Amino acid sequence: MVYSKQIVNRLNRVDGQLHGVLRMIEDTRECSDVVTQLSAIKSALDRTIGLIVSENLEQCVRESMADGQGSDEHVKQAVQLLMKSR
Repeated sequence: MVYSKQIVNRLNRVDGQLHGVLRMIEDTRECSDVVTQLSAIKSALDRTIGLIVSENLEQCVRESMADGQGSDEHVKQAVQLLMKSR
């Protein structure tokens, strides 16, 4: 699968947030501040997973339609990926 620039940008942003949390921990910042940032990272990762599954599903359906194949199996796989991420 080819991943979009949007996905790469989101993951780079999460990477920066995670490094920021590590600095916060090293600076002995308040627990609530650290947890707030970790929650934001978790949310960003969840949205990125959803985007990846969505793009993968779209790509698989397009390929199946172009090949004249059914897309039921691809839909099932995408749903399984989404459920696995939860």
